Parts: sequence; structure tokens; C-alpha cells
Amino acid sequence: MSEPRVEVELTASFIERLESLETFLAEADAFEAYNKLLDGLRRTVIPNLRRFPRIGRRYLDQPPQSIEAMTQLAALPPGAADALRVYLRDDYLILYTLTGSTVHLLSIRHHRQLSFAFAKLWEP
Repeated sequence: MSEPRVEVELTASFIERLESLETFLAEADAFEAYNKLLDGLRRTVIPNLRRFPRIGRRYLDQPPQSIEAMTQLAALPPGAADALRVYLRDDYLILYTLTGSTVHLLSIRHHRQLSFAFAKLWEP
């Protein structure tokens, strides 16, 4: 049984990461991969998250091992780290959170890129 339908919002940090991915893929001569990514977001990821907002695994189910990542997580507002979820789609890892009836897409990374910058994700 599906969960109640929710809205999906792209945060400024998510849009910034998409732009970074466009550059990353262009430098790798993978122009079509970016178009495929956008199509997958529109046709699959966003509809899935609207229908099943808890589809992604909890980020802290596999907690980070580096002191840098643990420090960044500790700096988040209380409870924020527990709300982080990860959705895997093809070569991409999408970080999001569910707040009430809204999924906030926070960041996206190609599996070959470095880790998330948590401090930037929570800027207003």
C-alpha cells in the first residue's frame, strides 16, 4: 500500500549540484548522460518519491567513518541527521529529507564524486 502523496521540492543546493554534475559529465565527454539523468529525475525519481517518500534508505543506517563527516553531521540541527535518506538511481546517489508532506531534495552525486558537504545543505 502506498503512502499519502507528497510534494517534492528541489533545494538550492540540489540545483547547484545538478549544475556541477553537468560540468562533471561534460568534462568526461558524457553529454548524453546528463540528459538521461534529468529524464530519470522527471520520469522516475520524483514520481517515486511523491508516491513512496520513504523509499530511500536512512543515511545513518551506514554511518560515515571519517571524523570530518561525523563532525559535519554533529553540526546539523537536532534530529536533522536522523531524517536524511539516500535514494540510489543508476550512477547517482540522491540525498533527501522528508518534512511533513514535502520531500526536499538536498544533493545529488555521481558515484565517482566526493562526499556531501552537509553545512551547505542546510542554508536557507
